[in-house]
Amino acid sequence: MTGLEQPWRKRVGDSKERLARAYLERQGLRHVAHNVRCKRGEVDLIMRDGDTLAFIEVRFRASGRYGGAAASVDHRKQARIAAAAAYHLQRHPSELPCRFDVVAIDAASKITWIRHAFSAQA
Repeated sequence: MTGLEQPWRKRVGDSKERLARAYLERQGLRHVAHNVRCKRGEVDLIMRDGDTLAFIEVRFRASGRYGGAAASVDHRKQARIAAAAAYHLQRHPSELPCRFDVVAIDAASKITWIRHAFSAQA
């Protein structure tokens, strides 16, 4: 990846995360945190959905080739998201039940929200 591609990817990724957050807020979720990073992973959005804490991965794919955005959240990616979620919960303990969601965005900016997309169990 060249130096010019990286800033473009980051800008696109940031804009899709903002789009996803706005969409979820319209659905009644409340923003808790975003871009939570640790050595082992990152979670894009953390939002409260009623009495549940949702750890949300935002994925954008310009093409449906190879399964599209949602299919790109493989077991390795799930493990990285779960590690970042655990890191967040260590720093900000919560008694709320947690879940992992995926917000998939296609080239036409169509949003597909998948609640309970995966579990953190090995």
